[in-house]
Amino acid sequence: MFEVGRDIFKNGFRGGGTGVAGRGRLRFIHCLFILAFGLFIARTLQLGIQGTDRSRHAGAVGNWTVSRADIVDRNGDILAKNIMSGHITLRPGHVRNHDAVAELIHSLLPYEYSLADALRLVNSSRRFVYIKKYASDAARAAVKKARLEGLEVEDIQTRRYPKRRLFSHVVGYVNVEGRGMDGAERIFDEYLRENSDPLRLSLDSRVQSVFYEQLSAAMSKYQAKGAMGLLMNSRTGEMVAMVSLPDFDPENRSADPVGHRTFMPMRGVFEMGSIFKIFNTAMAMENGITKEYYVAEPYKILDKFGRTAARISDVRSFKPPRPHLSVEEIMLHSCNAGSAQIALDLPDGAQKEFFHRLHMDERLELEFGRTERTLMPAKWGPVERATMSFGHGISVTPMHLIMAVNAMTNGGIYIYPTLHKRSVGAVSGTRVLAPEISARLRAVMVRVAEETSGKKARVAGIQIGGKTATAEKWVNGKVDHKKNLTAFAGIFPGDAPQYTILVILDEPKGTAETFGLRTAAWNAVPTTGKILDSILPLLFE
Repeated sequence: MFEVGRDIFKNGFRGGGTGVAGRGRLRFIHCLFILAFGLFIARTLQLGIQGTDRSRHAGAVGNWTVSRADIVDRNGDILAKNIMSGHITLRPGHVRNHDAVAELIHSLLPYEYSLADALRLVNSSRRFVYIKKYASDAARAAVKKARLEGLEVEDIQTRRYPKRRLFSHVVGYVNVEGRGMDGAERIFDEYLRENSDPLRLSLDSRVQSVFYEQLSAAMSKYQAKGAMGLLMNSRTGEMVAMVSLPDFDPENRSADPVGHRTFMPMRGVFEMGSIFKIFNTAMAMENGITKEYYVAEPYKILDKFGRTAARISDVRSFKPPRPHLSVEEIMLHSCNAGSAQIALDLPDGAQKEFFHRLHMDERLELEFGRTERTLMPAKWGPVERATMSFGHGISVTPMHLIMAVNAMTNGGIYIYPTLHKRSVGAVSGTRVLAPEISARLRAVMVRVAEETSGKKARVAGIQIGGKTATAEKWVNGKVDHKKNLTAFAGIFPGDAPQYTILVILDEPKGTAETFGLRTAAWNAVPTTGKILDSILPLLFE
């Protein structure tokens, strides 16, 4: 186009005059053409820059384009949200009206900058200064309205977690670039980046709050190292509450040790103790064992030479109601000696196959992450089979445990858990146990809550079933009798479960109230009872 303009200027229009007046007119037209073209280029660049800026920030007066969807609980309560914020910045070298800029800084932030401080800053040789990070909406609006050169607003989006620690492990957090780094933020990162509709989770903030409050109180009361609580819908697999303590602040992660970010229900591997008697009893029923076992004294396991390879004894507080107990009574009274005898009466390979059926021998690939790998015995000899019957010699995650207990009690269906809100319908999963055996197990668990170690979990107006566990921990290759893990796995309502609950305390201490005792009946069970008393009105409203 410029070549055409030069040709016209030099040679004129064909047939036109070549006088001085004609050349002047051509020169004027050529200049006008160049000016118009320059304006066109400038305007195009301006629109391009504004368009890019608007896509990121939607301008100073428009609406922001949110780059990440909200996360909400099952009732729509916000768990994670991008908010519009910004920093007030100063470039002293760009300031023209020094007094006006200093006065505005002082008026907006009088407790942070005196007028003299503001003037010194404005007149300094510094290239760039953050006057106020995450300034208030009013302060940012005042700076934009003033339009003073050198004083600007750097608009940003920040991820906020209104519940803070309450959902830190489950919801997770994002990095400085807005990418999900843990929890639901990481697992559902693609959805959150590509959609505007909120991600609705199955969790209930009200129920989660109760778990958090009671577990925190139990940790303090029993001076426990940690605490965990899980609540699963028995029919849909929805996780309604998931708490792991200690925790962290997702908006200020540096305030807590890095180890607190570990979600122990999926990453912690523990010997779970007598809750495994649920599985041992199920195997006995499945294999038609109906005889009674002598439990009035410790049970000796002999090796192939007839020597004592192991001696199974119960805690000192165990007093069998009579010398011989049935399979159901062994579970009811949590008898280790009886459980060991049942395990050794099972067909060869039955125990190993049953645990495989419940995925106890593998890492679980769940919708919301991968569990830690479980620890199984290197061999399945008599001693190993006997100790596994009451939850020793086998270590699993709490998530493995609650899924297995749920399958044993919901009619025999193994269901994978979800963080998505689901509608109640037909149970979808894999059958792992006959429904009639599941019903018999529920009946025993109800008796545990009504007659023996689970009595402190009872709540008026609803039937609770459950099983306690107290497992001594291994430290430096040997059992430490002063450190244990206590737990209570429960179902409710007992006759037709809708929910499965698991409460765990890690290394609780005895108190004057518990007479120095630190078994599950004295800490995990009453903690569960307090949780149930508060959440039942919320679940069945």
